[in-house]
Amino acid sequence: MMARSAQADLKILEQKLGYTFQNQALLIEALTHTSAMRPNKRENYQRLEFLGDRVLGLVIAEALFKLYPGASEGELSRRFSNLVCKDACVQVALDWGADAFLRLGAGEKLANEATRSSVMSDIAESIIGAVFMESGYEAARILIESAWKKKLAAPGRPLRDAKTALQEWAQAQGLPTPTYEQISRTGPDHAPEFVIAVKVDGFAPMEAIGTTKRTGEQASAEAFLKREGIGRAMRVMNVKHAMGES
Repeated sequence: MMARSAQADLKILEQKLGYTFQNQALLIEALTHTSAMRPNKRENYQRLEFLGDRVLGLVIAEALFKLYPGASEGELSRRFSNLVCKDACVQVALDWGADAFLRLGAGEKLANEATRSSVMSDIAESIIGAVFMESGYEAARILIESAWKKKLAAPGRPLRDAKTALQEWAQAQGLPTPTYEQISRTGPDHAPEFVIAVKVDGFAPMEAIGTTKRTGEQASAEAFLKREGIGRAMRVMNVKHAMGES
């Protein structure tokens, strides 16, 4: 059932979105969990979420390209990842108040915080997909840029990359600086693949593949952070750095 069942109440959500649907069935579909699907019907948010994810990526990539003309591809990629990640989408969905309009099956509950976060992230993207389906790219772009305005306008200092984050984490633990070793190089000259291993004292090495030694080192550092559950610490360092904190 829907937390606010009256169709008129969807106007509240539309006001938060800054967009009015001509076809409210699209908005309802974007808010419908699989548990609330009618028999022999497949209207739920999953297809719109698939579409919205791609639209979001294009809009954010375009916005970053224009906002940071001096930024390298690596910095743009890091900013992009932070802006389209699940946490960012969840926050947008909550800012819209979309959780109050989520359509769940009878007795269905979002059992834990992980499930709730996953669903709300999908809902943000499904609403974007619904706007795109009804009114096209420009309307979706306006919706996204409005919702992501503060995030896009974050200070322009480069964010920590994975190698820097890993090095700072290691130093904070009193460990030597991580080292990187090329394990192999395969592929033709125009499209090589490097297997790089990062080594940190007291931990098993972590290997990853890159199209250059540098990207391989970044990939192995990122994989190490993920394996050891250091991702949250990395995000905190990124935020502090972007805010100019020591």
